[in-house]
Amino acid sequence: MTTMSAHKFRSGKSHRDENFPVASRLIHPRHRGPILAFYNFVRTADDIADHPTLAAPQKLELLDELEQGLLGESEANPEAVALRRVAGERGLSPRHAQNLLTAFRMDVTKLRYRDWDDLIDYCSYSAMPVGRFVLDVHGEDTKIWPANDALCAALQVINHIQDCQQDYRNLDRVYIPLEAFAAAGCDVTALGQAVASPALKNCLHGLAHRTRELLRVSDPFPAMIEDFRLSLEVSVIQALANQLVRMLEQRDPLSERVHLSGAGVFAVGGVATIAGILRRFRRRLAAGAYRPRDA
Repeated sequence: MTTMSAHKFRSGKSHRDENFPVASRLIHPRHRGPILAFYNFVRTADDIADHPTLAAPQKLELLDELEQGLLGESEANPEAVALRRVAGERGLSPRHAQNLLTAFRMDVTKLRYRDWDDLIDYCSYSAMPVGRFVLDVHGEDTKIWPANDALCAALQVINHIQDCQQDYRNLDRVYIPLEAFAAAGCDVTALGQAVASPALKNCLHGLAHRTRELLRVSDPFPAMIEDFRLSLEVSVIQALANQLVRMLEQRDPLSERVHLSGAGVFAVGGVATIAGILRRFRRRLAAGAYRPRDA
């Protein structure tokens, strides 16, 4: 077993550097701590899986170390210990974090995905548990997990398209399904070019369009959430995802900007927040109640 600590391989990236809000000020302060503990654990695992110089066996050992800390079998990793403690205090299961560790082990050992279903299966480990954990922290009903899963899978695929060139060049990791390449008449080597070929553009635009279908499924999600503040954050995330998909349906992620600027995030998020407040007010008005829970 390696004597290296997983903690030392953190990239320095924080929740403020992510594409989408993580425990923003919209979330009630009593829920932000557990979510940030979960994020720090996941960020550590992600940085290990993506580390450019660690060999695969070392990465797997370090991911095992994280799981041992999560389950109380080791005190070596502070992020794992912190998540274990907060989960114990809140009565939260470690299963969502364990599912994410499964995804990171896949990142180490699986470099290609056969088709859309294969990619969504990966998302069931890499993305869906994140939203499920947040819902569990807020005490939300598991009946709304399918809408959560659609949104989380969409966010994951958006990231895959945005970072497709970098993932291929730096890690030889390709999430774009091989079936999608074949249907467009190109292959994974096209990701190494400075500019996407017409065939690769068709491939990536088609994948973005398919991601839009996931966002249609998740569109009612904010209204399903009981916690007012969480519903606003999800409204913002849904709106940002829709805007990014529109960009990815038109642009070349190899040579063009496919991320929102700070001003763009603020504008989209502001509109989504107002829309979420109005939606919740109408819902409460219809129910005869005027004060949203946890407002």
